[in-house]
Amino acid sequence: MSCIMKKILLLCASLFAGLGLRAQTLPWSQRMANTVMHIWADSLPGTNWSYDQGIVLQGLQSVWQQSARSEYFTYIQKSMDRYVGADGSIRTYKAKDYTLDNILSGRSLLFLHQVLGTEKYYKAASLLRRQLDEQPKTPEGGFWHKKRYTNQMWLDGLYMAEPFYAEYASLYHEDADFDQIADQFIWMEQHARDAKTGLLYHAWDQSKKERWANPQTGLSASLWARADGWYAMALVDVLPYFPANHPKRAALVAILKRRAVAIQGSQDEGSGLWYQVLDKGSKKGNYLEASASCMFVYTLAKGVREGYLPQKYLPAARKAYDGIIKNFIETDADGHVNLKGTAGAVGVGGEPYRDGSYEYYTGVKTVSNETKGVGSFMLASVEMERLANLNAGKGKTVLLDSYFNNEYHKDITGKSIPFHYKWEEQDNNGFSLFGRIFNNYGLHTKTLSEAPDDVNLKKAAAYIIVDPDIPKENLDAKYIEEPHIKAISNWVKNGGVLVVLNNDTGNAEFVHLNKLMAKFGISFNLNSVNRVVGRNFEQGAINIPSDNSIFKTARKIYIKELSTLQLIKPAVPRLTNGKDIIVATAKYGKGTVFAVGDPWFYNEYTDGRKLPADYDNFKAANDLVGWLVKQIPQTKK
Repeated sequence: MSCIMKKILLLCASLFAGLGLRAQTLPWSQRMANTVMHIWADSLPGTNWSYDQGIVLQGLQSVWQQSARSEYFTYIQKSMDRYVGADGSIRTYKAKDYTLDNILSGRSLLFLHQVLGTEKYYKAASLLRRQLDEQPKTPEGGFWHKKRYTNQMWLDGLYMAEPFYAEYASLYHEDADFDQIADQFIWMEQHARDAKTGLLYHAWDQSKKERWANPQTGLSASLWARADGWYAMALVDVLPYFPANHPKRAALVAILKRRAVAIQGSQDEGSGLWYQVLDKGSKKGNYLEASASCMFVYTLAKGVREGYLPQKYLPAARKAYDGIIKNFIETDADGHVNLKGTAGAVGVGGEPYRDGSYEYYTGVKTVSNETKGVGSFMLASVEMERLANLNAGKGKTVLLDSYFNNEYHKDITGKSIPFHYKWEEQDNNGFSLFGRIFNNYGLHTKTLSEAPDDVNLKKAAAYIIVDPDIPKENLDAKYIEEPHIKAISNWVKNGGVLVVLNNDTGNAEFVHLNKLMAKFGISFNLNSVNRVVGRNFEQGAINIPSDNSIFKTARKIYIKELSTLQLIKPAVPRLTNGKDIIVATAKYGKGTVFAVGDPWFYNEYTDGRKLPADYDNFKAANDLVGWLVKQIPQTKK
């Protein structure tokens, strides 16, 4: 072999070793997402619209929101576009089958409509929503799992339908639906709960006539783990959409707390995992099962993060997650992560007949990289990753101004709603990813729609003012006046963290804002720098030195058309670009002020879909939130 060829081979070996090392340093959620896109490169398994695809796409959605890596979003959209026509029709979907399994993938349609605004996704989601209006029901109103399963409610059906139902109701103002959504959980628990363990049986036949049903109770024979997992995940996914003042919300939280007790009570002490049949772990033939274990980790971790469950459940979640990695995860020769130990398809009734016995469930063979396990593993992994900094700002609140920036537009239903730099917005204009980062640090993201004063600011650890309105944006533009300046500056002096994300001249209000900023030695120049033509992104590029005190990981960012800053004490520059001051901060009493002349952290330039991969805006947003949290004064215990 020639000397040149040896050098080439050594170079290639070094390159591939480096790629493998990088893959192994990624979070588990991304490693599994990369496996999904490798083993199902063209499309997810199956030729028909199904829930198997839906659970994987839920996992990928969570990974994208946590990582802002565009390939995950692209995969979700590609997967849905295989089925959804331009007119909103869904290929292979048969509404008259009335199966709740068909509803789950509708969550991806809602997601795509919120991010992209493309009407076909809304139309397709509305097609699924109409199925629920006609879904056969038990006499009290519980959804049959499928039309052909007469009078039967299955735990699986709660996850298949209710999170979609709740999100649709929340997004499109169908508040009356929340009563029926809550009732599905309440009735299922009432009928299926095992008094001894608190766990839920897989299925209930209202008529008590089905062969698998107990003639006295109508219940199936076994406490199957994944069924309990579906139900538990459904609860923590529905609650974020439930109106805070809804009379049945408390009942759902109480059910979740009972679920957490039962989940922890059935956890295997040695491995931290859960058995296929939950209450018979020591019986011959039973086995530890991956998908249910992932579902329970997800439920406990998300329940704690959202504040529905106390932190005492985190040790159980962490032990279980460690057990999943140890017992079910393996890495192949190519560096791809694989999940073992997921039970294959399971049900009751049907042909061939499934009797729901212990022998039936434990006779189901496990599969590697089964969709229900893979999707649940990604969901669980992201939730565990989100716990890393949860205690840094836990219990604190960050308020987003919606008084000085108070634009409205009509949504697809015709209702006028706030828009432009709002927490709930998932499209280019929104702050949904920025808000999620604050949530990862334990902060509650809330909106202040009133004028800031001593009372409402007192509730906040941080307050964000972004892009104050001018008449061309809002004929009823509210300006920052002297009472607001006094309230805000006193709040900062007492320890508040003020974040001001302005805009360039002509697109934001400067005169009144600068009167506030003068308190802190900061003034926004009436200019516009870094003008970008088309997609010439380098015109908006700013490099960050490695020793920057705020941006620890971001090295190259994109900010276009921003106003620069002038400073006097106590303000100090934190990022410059040539002679221009881009970012500044000021200490004022016990508090801190951060200022930049652009909204900057809106989704268009943080979600990874538009900017080239070498831009670190998402990293910069994470860096900033981490820094801001450290500026919040610690309360004495």
